[in-house]
Amino acid sequence: MTHHVYKLVEVVGTSPTGTDDAIRNAVETAAKTIRHIDWFEVLETRGHVVNGQVAHFQVTLKIGFRLED
Repeated sequence: MTHHVYKLVEVVGTSPTGTDDAIRNAVETAAKTIRHIDWFEVLETRGHVVNGQVAHFQVTLKIGFRLED
């Protein structure tokens, strides 16, 4: 079995349509500049309310990626 070392970064994804979209937005955007992303962990979910309705979702993630040898 090979050994890996991972680094964590914390990002916040947003979406007006839901938490799944906010997560996907965060991971897909991070993947444009970070190589070897292997996993994510949801730390926090928040939202913005306007006139008594949910207007926007915010999801804070830890993203784990392998460091290169």
